[in-house]
Amino acid sequence: MTERPPAKTPTGLRARVRAEMTEEIKSVARQHLSTDGANLSLRAVARDLGMASSAVYRYFASRDELLTALIVDAYNTVGEAAEQAAAQQATPLGKWLAAAHAARDWALANPHEWALIYGSPVPGYEAPQDTVLPATRLLLQMGAALAQAYRDGELAGREPITGRFLDQLGPIAEQFYPGLPARFVADTIAAYFQLCGAISYELFGQLRHSIEEDRRGFFEFQMRNAAATVGLTGPQ
Repeated sequence: MTERPPAKTPTGLRARVRAEMTEEIKSVARQHLSTDGANLSLRAVARDLGMASSAVYRYFASRDELLTALIVDAYNTVGEAAEQAAAQQATPLGKWLAAAHAARDWALANPHEWALIYGSPVPGYEAPQDTVLPATRLLLQMGAALAQAYRDGELAGREPITGRFLDQLGPIAEQFYPGLPARFVADTIAAYFQLCGAISYELFGQLRHSIEEDRRGFFEFQMRNAAATVGLTGPQ
């Protein structure tokens, strides 16, 4: 006799319905990013869903709470894309370039979400602690490629840093990359800023009338230069 699957409990059903509605609200909110930017209105989102605004407030207590959910999702998805791309490569330089291209590809496919997390700060919005770990995923992936090169002896030697800068970076190095010099962390952050800047410069239209034919090739050139600048010169 075939056993029947256990019946869904009312609590489990409510949780599933709530999760589905939460995702639907976020999906509509992402559509609003393309027209309204980060100036989201819960009332407008509710109207598009055919819901009373009071119903939306059961899922997100405020605009800022909805923004936070979108920001966390965006950081996680671009970070995951970079991680998955890097995992397909064997060498540190291959991982670095694959992660960089994955981030660019994601940004081009999701320009308004990239603008939300890497564009101008949203007026009146202060990101809560919930956004910190997701925001580090792409940075840590780029750093992981450099860390592998350092441990494999493939990262060119760099002069150590000193002064107040070292005081700030030392604890970060010990927390995320124990045993690696603080200069390594400084190089990782600088390279990450170059990555984000290169993507934003292209995404926000600054390459018009200059680099038109092969922007992917130009991005590759920039990322290889960034890798060389931080001493990553091994084989791809």
